[in-house]
Amino acid sequence: MEFNSTDSYFSPSAPVPTIPTTPQDATDIVLRIQEQIRKVFIGQDHVVEQILCALLAGGHVLLEGVPGLGKTLLAKALAQACSCHSSRIQFTPDLMPADVTGHMFYDMKASEFVVRRGPVFTNLMLADEINRAPAKTQAALLEVMQEGQVTIEGETAQLSPPFLVIATQNPIEQDGTYALPEAQLDRFLLHVMFDYPTEQEELALVAASTFERVGDRLDVDKIEAVASPEMIVALQKITASIRVDDSVLNYALSIVRTTRNWPGISTGAGPRGGIALIRSARASAILAGRDFVTPDDVKQQAIPTLRHRIALSPDAEIEGLTEEHILNRLLDQIEAPRR
Repeated sequence: MEFNSTDSYFSPSAPVPTIPTTPQDATDIVLRIQEQIRKVFIGQDHVVEQILCALLAGGHVLLEGVPGLGKTLLAKALAQACSCHSSRIQFTPDLMPADVTGHMFYDMKASEFVVRRGPVFTNLMLADEINRAPAKTQAALLEVMQEGQVTIEGETAQLSPPFLVIATQNPIEQDGTYALPEAQLDRFLLHVMFDYPTEQEELALVAASTFERVGDRLDVDKIEAVASPEMIVALQKITASIRVDDSVLNYALSIVRTTRNWPGISTGAGPRGGIALIRSARASAILAGRDFVTPDDVKQQAIPTLRHRIALSPDAEIEGLTEEHILNRLLDQIEAPRR
């Protein structure tokens, strides 16, 4: 069933919805979240949509771009709109794993060991400039991102859902950065590229960020909380139940499997790539106001889902090709099923 997302869009004065139960409810709420983010985050429409896809699919996002494009502002705006508890970790070369997950210490007053929980105990965690920390510290996030739990000194604690990691990464050719381990890259549902804004977007951004503003503090006060953690969990359950026709499923798997034998790719995507592609395609369908996945949903999500799950061949790198170039050629050659 396809429903008109514009008709069901909440007006600013509409009451905060209750727990969603249908795909249309889910679309209404996620569009309302998007509307709130737009109050402070100008331009970069595709980035906002991909963040919302990750939220709906219960996945994590890796944002890549040069500093100063608004990655931190976007994460703060999302947390504010969803009234989620959030935390931020600035990754640095001397950051230790315990600084991320927490540690046990001896409490002199209580005469016992107690656990001091780290910043991962939250709903939305911003891992800022994650590739400035060494691999050992980056790997501390693996269990958290995959299992939603933290183990400290042999004791395991579950995180409260929803749990979303938004990690930012500077281009690896910048000084003082480390490439993320492949195992950790695979934990990110989406790898989204942040580019410079268009001239018109930058004009509007500079005007909005300087008028009656002192300093450059990231201000998200004007954002209303239009969702709650409980609503986000319900949105994720609805998204997971969106219908996928067998022909669309076969199309997605054909894309993933072709990456393993495609010129210019030395290592193709594994089965986790196919799972991620279908999850993100379901989220894309919700954003588009549908309760079923189309081939276009799969095609739209293929690049952000697979670009970090493939490795280019040396020849492709010498030619200056990128993962996006290669995947676009591949997508052009695979016939999509008719709707």
